Amino acid sequence: MDRPDIPDKMFFRIGEAASLIGVEPHVLRYWEGEFRMRPQRSPSGQRMYRRKDLERFLRIKSLVHDQGFTIAGARQALQDGRTGAPTGVEPARIVDALARMESARARVASIRRTLIAPTLADLPPPR
Repeated sequence: MDRPDIPDKMFFRIGEAASLIGVEPHVLRYWEGEFRMRPQRSPSGQRMYRRKDLERFLRIKSLVHDQGFTIAGARQALQDGRTGAPTGVEPARIVDALARMESARARVASIRRTLIAPTLADLPPPR
């Protein structure tokens, strides 16, 4: 998971790491506790993240923000090494359900256009 947008350096302070990941620093501190991460500290006590920490944060962000995992689900997915969202449903059934939803959406849009479209009787008389 070598990301080209992560600069080639050994350590990143929390503000820099947060901007690279695309979250606020408090989110990284929260994820540290939830995912049992222990970043190194500088002599002044600042968190110093390594490249592998940033890669793990990117994976967590993908699971939580993009794939809709809960924190507990993301933790479990990282432990199990899973890459996608768990469904327990056959892919063919998902494709069929999506097709039916798209058909229903098109019917609703058609009915809506019919109900909203003004008729000549609804228009005010010309002045």
